[in-house]
Amino acid sequence: MSLENTSIAELFNIKYPIIQGGMVWCSGWRLASAVSNCGGLGLLGAGSMHPEVLSEHITKMKAATDKPWGVNVPLLYPEIDLLMDIIVKEGVKIVFTSAGNPAKWTAYLKQHGITVVHVIANTKFARKCEEAGVDAIVAEGFEAGGHNGREETTTMALIPLIRRCTSLPLIAAGGIGSGSQMAAAMALGADGVQIGTLFALSEESSAHEAFKNYCLKAGEGDTMLSMKQLTPVRLLRNKFFEQVREAELGCVSIDELRALLGKGRAKKGMFEGDLDEGELEIGQVVSLVDEIKPIGTIFDELLKEYRSSVTRLKNIL
Repeated sequence: MSLENTSIAELFNIKYPIIQGGMVWCSGWRLASAVSNCGGLGLLGAGSMHPEVLSEHITKMKAATDKPWGVNVPLLYPEIDLLMDIIVKEGVKIVFTSAGNPAKWTAYLKQHGITVVHVIANTKFARKCEEAGVDAIVAEGFEAGGHNGREETTTMALIPLIRRCTSLPLIAAGGIGSGSQMAAAMALGADGVQIGTLFALSEESSAHEAFKNYCLKAGEGDTMLSMKQLTPVRLLRNKFFEQVREAELGCVSIDELRALLGKGRAKKGMFEGDLDEGELEIGQVVSLVDEIKPIGTIFDELLKEYRSSVTRLKNIL
């Protein structure tokens, strides 16, 4: 299973089919350019950027790398028209969309020569992706941090389901933070992987150091899916998480839950480092991360373990 010859590597013209998640408050130009310069695909996380901030990061991205890169845009973003206008005017070549119907923007983006990838968590939306004409799919399992699918399908089950229902190039996401997990995803039918948590806790991530260090202490079961009445999101346990949990157990109304959530919780926790009142979005694989490392080192370790895992499987066979 050579990494250099997959359909995903060819689609994006990258060396390795390793995609960096476009994570809010983590995925600025430093992280994205570092991933691209190592042979993967870096993504700017536009979901936490005002339009003028996205423009600034695109400018810095162009100066920091001559390798392929893209922008992740959650379709629920309130100023999405402005973001899409910037993306087209700035000549962005690759866009990942998420949290919405792929039919809404795919045709517009492709009319401007942009490669479009959509993030899904079930077969229903995989079929919608085909109908919309996207170029590839990210299938994100239940283990992933941040916003999540209501079905709670794990990556191990989701990837074969999506592979069965579509021939589109497929990127596996959720619970992938090592070379052996990459090899497992490829064995299940994926053509590439998207990694979030591991990159969110890198030196180049724009997340607050307090958030990164708090994540390093996380163990098994320290993240849970929360706020299912609104939009399911995987959070690391803290004071705010417990407040949400108590509210949900008390069967509060959706309006009361929205009031508790308020605004800016993710920024407060992940970007500003408020470990009590902030929303700490991170994936289950966080329990495997025990050190903050530069992207270059992370890539070296991922590739070494991937090749070792493939060799081990070949020897078994």
